[in-house]
Amino acid sequence: MKKLLLGLALSTLVGSGAAIAADVRIGTEGAYAPWNFLDDNGDLAGYEIELGNEMCKRAGVSCEFVVNEWDSIIPNLIAGNYDIIMAGMSVTDERKETINFSAEYYPPDPSKYVGAKGLEVDFDNLKGLKIGAQGATIQAAYVESNLADGNTILTYETPDQSVADLMAGNIDLLLADNSFLAPVVDGSSGAISFVGPDVSIGGGVAMGMRKEDTDLAAKMNAALESMKADGTVDKLIMEFFEAGPFFEN
Repeated sequence: MKKLLLGLALSTLVGSGAAIAADVRIGTEGAYAPWNFLDDNGDLAGYEIELGNEMCKRAGVSCEFVVNEWDSIIPNLIAGNYDIIMAGMSVTDERKETINFSAEYYPPDPSKYVGAKGLEVDFDNLKGLKIGAQGATIQAAYVESNLADGNTILTYETPDQSVADLMAGNIDLLLADNSFLAPVVDGSSGAISFVGPDVSIGGGVAMGMRKEDTDLAAKMNAALESMKADGTVDKLIMEFFEAGPFFEN
């Protein structure tokens, strides 16, 4: 309940400061740049916020973004506290057992390891290391399933906490999405760097919705597909990730 109240307290209306009832509520983490984050004014910003704004406009619905901590973001969708998840969430078979996904609005993003500059690791025999990942992510599931034998696995509530522990030398390796890590590595003044091979986990990134909300899914998918067709999605990806284009015809 504490986490939910925090999320509701940080709710931000899309495109308006007016306190009006929204047709659709969108849950996001607000802590995963460049996907979604709070800017210097405390307002939600990022790729998914801009994308969601435009999708709602094209779908003809008023939308409200709700900030919710990552580890409870699916349970609070199921509980009806919002209608859509837009939080850098990769499509996985496990998640599809609980929720439905829209069409992808970002292609599969490789997971990468980062470590302190000069770190030498034998990736054919990862043993005796402290390996970190954000909790309840595909990366956490991967390291817990594949690397727990002979290593210490640490998980974190937020991605920033995991980076801080890596920078402090409290973990040897951090596994996360390339799209999140790339600007972190670039801004580290050489303190950390990518190491080892890419790891392919999960599919692309999409909206998560309750299985019964088929009408909403159809409406939002139609808006998303129109944005892909006219280049709007690729334009936003190139703006926030300096990548792509991925969806041009």
